[in-house]
Amino acid sequence: MKQDVRPSPSRDPFLSVQNLVVEYAVGGKTIHAVSDVSLEVARGETLGLVGESGCGKSTLGRAVLQLRRAESGRVLFDGHDLTAMRGDALRKMRQRVQLIFQDPIASLNPRRRIGDIVAEPLVIAGVGDAGKRQELVREVLSAVGLDPSLVMGRLAHEFSGGQCQRICIARALVLNPEFVICDEPVSALDVSIRAQILNLLEDMKARFGLTLLFIAHDLAVVKAVSDRVAVMYLGRLCEVGPSGQVFAHPAHPYTALLIEAIPVPDPDVRPAESVAVGEPPSPMSPPSGCRFRTRCPRADQRCSDEVPELREVAPGQFAACHHPLIAAG
Repeated sequence: MKQDVRPSPSRDPFLSVQNLVVEYAVGGKTIHAVSDVSLEVARGETLGLVGESGCGKSTLGRAVLQLRRAESGRVLFDGHDLTAMRGDALRKMRQRVQLIFQDPIASLNPRRRIGDIVAEPLVIAGVGDAGKRQELVREVLSAVGLDPSLVMGRLAHEFSGGQCQRICIARALVLNPEFVICDEPVSALDVSIRAQILNLLEDMKARFGLTLLFIAHDLAVVKAVSDRVAVMYLGRLCEVGPSGQVFAHPAHPYTALLIEAIPVPDPDVRPAESVAVGEPPSPMSPPSGCRFRTRCPRADQRCSDEVPELREVAPGQFAACHHPLIAAG
């Protein structure tokens, strides 16, 4: 049975992912990276997409942009079906949807000057002449807190990780997009730099009127920046809801486990003992029914036999669990 619930705070979502399935063939086997995922993002909001490494977060983000084609399902952006687009139509639509890559240094060409790197999207889109493009590059570099006169003529290896991430943000914003996918934009940075980049993203969201899909495995970061949170486990959505509500009253056992794992900056507070058992299963052979059942203390035979569908357990909060921590009202 397909997931037909796409929890959203809006009747007219800006982005709608419908029953998306993405798989990889590796060594004669199939990796089930994204399995029947449906979600929606309202215009102007930040949706945090969180889960363990390997759960399919980045694959989902790339599938939205059609950098990885899905086996089935649809991605609707502002009413346009991206999965049906090819060639020039898709290239023009990507001007409105941009991606900030996970590794800021690896995503910058080491042989090109920063000015050329940030201007490249403008060249591909055919925006203005050389003079106009240079003006736009200077404006966006200034917006992210970099001095164009000191940056444009240098190479990526001359900058720190935080500066490289600012350059990547500038490259993503130079086309004035409406929707930005942030693929773990602070995971490769020192803790001291993370707050700067997160504050910068918030400033850019307000300044450019952006809608964000913020992908991360750090729940503390997601809590700080997101209006709503979507939790993934082994290719499926576990829970979706308002950020404050989900963190205060998680409905899915996996969400509760992730929240318990958030470090508390107090040496006198002992970490909570994990209630989950074992290691995550392989995405090549996911368990039947609920994919979290092999590690869940609440699992029973129904969890093995039936795939749980997202259902509303509290106003605006949805969980894919047969035995949620919150009784459905």
